[in-house]
Amino acid sequence: HTSVSSQRRKSRKAHFTATSTLRRKIMSCHLSKDLKTKYDVRSIPVRKGDVVKIVRGSQKGRDGKVTAVYRKKWCLHVEKVQRDKANGQQVQIPISSSNCVVTSLKID
Repeated sequence: HTSVSSQRRKSRKAHFTATSTLRRKIMSCHLSKDLKTKYDVRSIPVRKGDVVKIVRGSQKGRDGKVTAVYRKKWCLHVEKVQRDKANGQQVQIPISSSNCVVTSLKID
């Protein structure tokens, strides 16, 4: 395809009906300053095992390992970022990938 639509409704439709493989790319995370200079790239698709720092929102300043990349809900679950439910059970707080910075990569 030679052209991509700039119509808002088509962009939104493409975004919200994106397949899992496309969501992986959309859910990219910025790299920290030192990783940016090392790899010469601004952002990278986030994956389970990466260490991220939350830079926006109520959990700002917290950091931890990514325990899950929940593509269906467009969010990440970060280690120890959780809250207590009324019955005492602990539940993960979903974090948007745009509010995070990758501080260390999981490299196999």
